[in-house]
Amino acid sequence: MLENPRSARVRAVAKLAKRRNRDETGLFLLEGPQAVREALDYRPDGIVELFLTPTAAQKHTDLTERADAAGVALVHTSEQVLESMADTVTPQGVIAVARQFPVRMRDVYAAAPRLVAICEQVRDPGNLGTIIRAADAVGADAVILTGRTVDPFHPKVVRSTTGSLFHLPIALGGEVADAVTAARAAGLRVVAADVKGTDLLAARQSGALAQPTAWLFGNEARGLDDDVLALADEALRLPIYGRAESLNLATAASVCLYESAFAQRTGGRTAGHG
Repeated sequence: MLENPRSARVRAVAKLAKRRNRDETGLFLLEGPQAVREALDYRPDGIVELFLTPTAAQKHTDLTERADAAGVALVHTSEQVLESMADTVTPQGVIAVARQFPVRMRDVYAAAPRLVAICEQVRDPGNLGTIIRAADAVGADAVILTGRTVDPFHPKVVRSTTGSLFHLPIALGGEVADAVTAARAAGLRVVAADVKGTDLLAARQSGALAQPTAWLFGNEARGLDDDVLALADEALRLPIYGRAESLNLATAASVCLYESAFAQRTGGRTAGHG
């Protein structure tokens, strides 16, 4: 049982909440039974250590079984130690240290994707995590992070994905112009989500969203810069029929991705069309 919250081992885990330490070690922090469960199911070879309090071990016996089957080292800790490691205020008694697994952008496009999300300078961890989760839900082929988009291995991003981080490729480190050029070369139509665009409903009715598509999403506050918008084949906006001033980025991205997923699965047919 690991009981000293000031030990070097505990401090090393806690430091993974900071970007610098994640970059130096190539590791990241996983918190909560759901995220750890998905990691054990989809990337068990990437888990370095798994820490559980006795209470959590009793409550989540499936995690112990999965860890044993995968040969993952399991360490019991006191509640105080677990709290010292955690990034959350009220941890759930389960933490894992895992290896990062970034994907190269060229490998994403080499796989002939039909639906991709490109995130340009998305800065809020919760937004990025939700976009990754939505991309997973709609069956998108990948998420590509460009510019100064937040680190996908940030603890809050990881938590916000609720395990979807392990289900689809996440490529990072490229420039948006390169991502767009490569998307077009791979046969995808690049569509920017922007308030200056035309009404998405028209694109839905025309069947354009049934084509292989790379959606381009921008910064929460500024959206997409004009020079980035100019790279896209088309810019679309979600209409607001009520009194809301705007939509949260992650909410808007989820709707856009689902519109493409629906269109691709129905051949672009809408009421009165096809």
